[in-house]
Amino acid sequence: MKKIIPNIRLVAFDFDGVFTDDMVYVLQDGTEAVRCFRGDGIGLRKLERLGIETVIISTESNPVVSSRARKLKIRCLQDCHDKRTVLEGLVDELGITLAEVAFVGNDINDLPTLRCVGLPIVVQNAHKDVIPYALYQTGNPGGQGAVREVCDLFEQALAPATAGIHACS
Repeated sequence: MKKIIPNIRLVAFDFDGVFTDDMVYVLQDGTEAVRCFRGDGIGLRKLERLGIETVIISTESNPVVSSRARKLKIRCLQDCHDKRTVLEGLVDELGITLAEVAFVGNDINDLPTLRCVGLPIVVQNAHKDVIPYALYQTGNPGGQGAVREVCDLFEQALAPATAGIHACS
């Protein structure tokens, strides 16, 4: 892992089950709501400061995903039934290779993407069929600090002397 992280230029995340606890609240009018971890935003800013691009790639097309992505200031690609192809297009756009990508997933629809990147990551409560394909499994479940954990992992690997220390102005 320590040899892979310095080569990563993009961290791509699935949404449901990674940013969320994989549960959905369905209101009377059919509107959906999900539960997310507030600390993810601070983690994403760490990746930003490290110069690492981030993106959400979701199979779903749901306003709640767009809303959360806007709040987190992260690019969001939705309605992606073939996440690997979408990721390959993004890699071409950014001028990087799949070896320079980390992907964080949780279920079997993430498997083709997990299998093609340089750093495949799954959350603690990932489906058992995808766990063997990960080089790292978070200690935190999806929606309960897994995204923040991944961001902290990158910060610790890339800036070990200053991780978590920030000067006050």
